[in-house]
Amino acid sequence: MNADNPYIPELATIIETFDETPDVKTFRVVLQDEAKMRAFTFQPGQVAQLSVFGTGESTFVICSPPTRMDYLQFSVMRVGELTHRLHTLKEGDPIGLRGPLGNHFPHPDMQGKDIIFIGGGLGMAPLRTLLLFMLDNRADYGKLTLIYGGRTPEHLCFKDELKEWAGRGDMRVELTVDNPGADWQGRTGVVPAVLTELGVRPENAVAVTCGPPIMIRFTLEGLSKLGFKDEQIVTTLERRMKCGVGLCGRCNIGEKFVCVDGPVFTQAQLKGLPQEF
Repeated sequence: MNADNPYIPELATIIETFDETPDVKTFRVVLQDEAKMRAFTFQPGQVAQLSVFGTGESTFVICSPPTRMDYLQFSVMRVGELTHRLHTLKEGDPIGLRGPLGNHFPHPDMQGKDIIFIGGGLGMAPLRTLLLFMLDNRADYGKLTLIYGGRTPEHLCFKDELKEWAGRGDMRVELTVDNPGADWQGRTGVVPAVLTELGVRPENAVAVTCGPPIMIRFTLEGLSKLGFKDEQIVTTLERRMKCGVGLCGRCNIGEKFVCVDGPVFTQAQLKGLPQEF
C-alpha cells in the first residue's frame, strides 16, 4: 500500500499469464520497486485492487499464499469492461496494485482443527491461498478435505494443482461437475449434494466455503444440517468494493464495510447483518 496516499497504486509488472478456464485467466505480478516487493506482506484471504491504466481498477483476491512471495497471483474471470481489458494484457505489461486490503481467514484459530474447503468455480481462488498456506504449515492443522465443483471439467480452475493435491497422502480431494462429458472420472452433481453425501463431521472442524451465491446458500444450509455451528463456518463476500479503505460507502452492509470488515465473515457474523443483505 502506498504509505503517502492509499488511493495511489503501486506500479507492478505482469511476469506470467495463463488460462485456467475458457473465461478465467491467471496473472502473476511483481512490484516494480524490488524493495517494496520484498517488504510486501499479506494474510490468506486479503484482496488487492488491480488497475488497468486508462480503464479503471477492480478488486481481486490474492490467490497465492504469503508463504510463497516470488510473485503475487490473481485469477480473473472475464465478465465486464475492465476484466475484458485485463485479459488482453500479457507478460511485461505494467499494471497498478493497491493492497493488501480487508481482513483475512482466521487461520491462527484453525490450528489443530480439521478443515473442510468447499468451493465452486472461481471461488477456488480464495480457498487456494488458504489451502497452500496450510499445506506449507501442514503440521499445524488436522485433516484437510477439499470439495470443489464447476459447470464442466473445463471450468475447474487450477487443474494441475488439483491433480497434485489428489495424489497427496495427507488430504482428501473430491471433485464434481454439473455436466461431465465422456472422459470425466470424478463425481457428477452440485457441490452441496456432495457435501451432504460425504457427511463431513463438525467435531473439531471448520468449514470454509467460497463460490457462486446460490452454491453458498445451499452449502451453508447443508453445513447447519450436518451440525456445524455458525462460528465453525467461514465464507467470503464480494460486494461492489471500490475505494478499498472504507470511505466511499459503496460496499457497506449496514455499519459494515466489506472492504475493511471483510471480505471474510463467519456465518455468525453474516446472521448479524441487516436484512437488506
